Amino acid sequence: MLDGRTFALIGGVLILLGAATAIVQILERRANSAVDPAILENLRQRVRVWWFLTTPLAAAFLMADVPGFATWVTVGLFWLLSFWALREFITLTPTRPGDHRALFWVFSLLTPAQYLLVGLNWYDLYSILIPVYAFLLIPARIAMSGDSKRFLERTAKIEAGLLITVYALSYAPALLNLNLPVPPERLFSSRVRLLFFFVVIVQLSDVLQYAWAQLPSKHPIVPTISPAKTWEGLLGGSASVTLIGAVLWWATPFPYWLAGAMSLMIAFMGFAGSLTMSAIKRDRGVKDYGTLIEGHGGVLDRIDTICFAAPIFFHFTQYYLSITHVAP
Repeated sequence: MLDGRTFALIGGVLILLGAATAIVQILERRANSAVDPAILENLRQRVRVWWFLTTPLAAAFLMADVPGFATWVTVGLFWLLSFWALREFITLTPTRPGDHRALFWVFSLLTPAQYLLVGLNWYDLYSILIPVYAFLLIPARIAMSGDSKRFLERTAKIEAGLLITVYALSYAPALLNLNLPVPPERLFSSRVRLLFFFVVIVQLSDVLQYAWAQLPSKHPIVPTISPAKTWEGLLGGSASVTLIGAVLWWATPFPYWLAGAMSLMIAFMGFAGSLTMSAIKRDRGVKDYGTLIEGHGGVLDRIDTICFAAPIFFHFTQYYLSITHVAP
């Protein structure tokens, strides 16, 4: 059963999304708006993506009265995101016939197995399934096809996609497995708040970095990869989200200063994820990974920040719980 603080967090986010949607629509209808139409369109699409990511999670959490159901629904939602993101990643570059059997096992066995183990809370297995067993199985299976042309490149692409879109992302729903320092009757509700806190901070960091990057004085960090990512955006957005995270400390097991520090870490890891995926797109000569979300690219374009931040946030939280004498 969700407690009042969890309802307040989820409800507050949904109310803010509704307000943001209304504000953007009002500004779009005002012909004399001082806001750049391109910026307004970008914000409109970002708010749409927020709805896309937040609404299913909120719906799953509100089903908490059914034992275990909300957890499995949440795990299933992230599995679907992983499946689609991995598909986008793999289709970005052509594969050879020799890769198809390996890809069959990646999509039909390894990806669902990772999320099944997360749902069962078998940490000792889901923490090593992909980086150990899958990373040995994939090159061996491709080698069995007898096709050695660009073997290392093809293997690396599949393994990189599996690592980022499946293994790393699976650590987001894995937050629902952490044993937090609360009474048993409040455990699930506290886990929900922690996961929701993480998703909200990641998305806020993304939009705040974009907003700060619109300052007239711009200093791109890596202009050859992503000219829109500036020092002003990174530092301003990270500082802003650190303050927000500290204010939302009550949604986490951390004191306010550590909640802010965790938010700062999430902001930097999200930036690293976005920059890394932009580099891959530059390498392949494409603008977006897909078109599932109309007008705003594919799923991977919107969850790249979550992919890079999730495992770091999970392990930092697990370590904090271990040193405060809470079993991981």
